[in-house]
Amino acid sequence: MTKTVLFDLDGTLLDTEKDFTRVLNSQLASYGFAPVKPLQVRNSVSSGARALIKLGYNIDESHEKFSAYLEEFLDRYETCISDTECDFFPGIASMLDALNKAGIPWGIVTNKPSRFTLPLIKNFPILSSSGVVICADHVKNSKPDPEGILLACERMGSNPGETIYVGDHLKDVQATAAAGATSIAVRWGYIPDELPIEDWQADHLINYPDEILAQAIR
Repeated sequence: MTKTVLFDLDGTLLDTEKDFTRVLNSQLASYGFAPVKPLQVRNSVSSGARALIKLGYNIDESHEKFSAYLEEFLDRYETCISDTECDFFPGIASMLDALNKAGIPWGIVTNKPSRFTLPLIKNFPILSSSGVVICADHVKNSKPDPEGILLACERMGSNPGETIYVGDHLKDVQATAAAGATSIAVRWGYIPDELPIEDWQADHLINYPDEILAQAIR
């Protein structure tokens, strides 16, 4: 039976860490703060832009400048998308091509707002064959809520029970379980040290993108 495959974006399809590190360090430098290391960004980026501001400035959301730093960071990031340094993780492009050739429907469900998602995916032609793109502002509740996955299934005419969701974070697995779909957790993504992937209780753990095709045609 062929299943519909849905993907997280950052840390699953695209390695976007370079853009986030470049933008954050440029902003930090403008205020005289020390740069952060790429590994620090990789360990924080799955928790969103707020986590990066906390990391870079060593402040929490109660700080008087937190909101201003956050908005500036988002504006800077939006500007850099047309000149992105991100790319597919190894094997992703060929895996998507294989899904297309096999006639397996697939889509994207991300917590990233459409303001950033839609311009970013335009840089990668194969992503135009995605059957649906669900962003944070298309739903009331982001992952780990299942709303985005369920909306994607509805728009693609897919049964959640015959759908796979592929992600690199515990919240991806939690959202998938709540939607009644099958979860695949990938080992190549932005996995925080404090959240070992073996503890997520995903239906499947994989090391390489080409393993996704085998799961989709079971």
